[in-house]
Amino acid sequence: MTSLITPTFLFSPMSIKATPLASNLFSLASKSNLFSKTQTPISSLPLKRIMISLEPSNFLIQTRCVHSKSSLSTSGEIHVIVGPMFAGKTTTLLHRIQAEINDGRNVAIIKSNKDNRYGLDSVATHDGVKLPCFALPNLSSFRQKFGQDAYDQLDVIGIDEAQFFEDLYDFCREVADHDGKTVIVAGLDGDYLRRSFGSVLDIIPLADSVTKLSARCEICGKRAFFTLRKTEETQTELIGGADVYMPVCRQHYVSGQVAVEAARMVLGSQKVQCSSCV
Repeated sequence: MTSLITPTFLFSPMSIKATPLASNLFSLASKSNLFSKTQTPISSLPLKRIMISLEPSNFLIQTRCVHSKSSLSTSGEIHVIVGPMFAGKTTTLLHRIQAEINDGRNVAIIKSNKDNRYGLDSVATHDGVKLPCFALPNLSSFRQKFGQDAYDQLDVIGIDEAQFFEDLYDFCREVADHDGKTVIVAGLDGDYLRRSFGSVLDIIPLADSVTKLSARCEICGKRAFFTLRKTEETQTELIGGADVYMPVCRQHYVSGQVAVEAARMVLGSQKVQCSSCV
């Protein structure tokens, strides 16, 4: 089966294979006895002749029930990958997506259009591994952007930088519970203040599995579960890489946060003094 990574695909009604309409498309190939002693044994019960109809229509009805949309909708799954910056969340997501592709499943990847560090047409790891994707402002627009026919053929949807999507919960629930698709979500579980970031933690109750990754503390080399912001900006959403963030262990998050806050206070007082001198 062909992976659906771009929106320009046409499907024949007689085939599930995708026909690309552009030359730059990527093909990426996931007892005890039930009767008491006081009851009559089964062997002593009178037998009654039962007539069973073997009409073909009976089997056709059974086939329709087995392959109905409602029965297929129960096959959806949600898998969540979380951790601090530089923990390998995107790498893990792409590895799992590639495994689904190798199994012959149709795949699409979505990321927030807020993250343009490596371009808007691909999901990229910090070491340069890339796969093409859709960059969207919200998840609710994906079906229209992708096309209904192509969407119906999808098996797996990957979501990177999931913390930026406010409609993450509703989208994942709809896609998995009602459309029967597998959703693999990667994102930050906490911001630089170690507070819940976006809706990533909200989908934990929906998830089939949750993977918590760790990075390596830049100061001591121990396992790092937290992200320390090195700059003086205080807004929650601040796109950046190693120039803005560093992964740290608990000890160095606490000590580092104290140092960062002290530096901010010094910078703030200097600004006040400079403005008063004017």
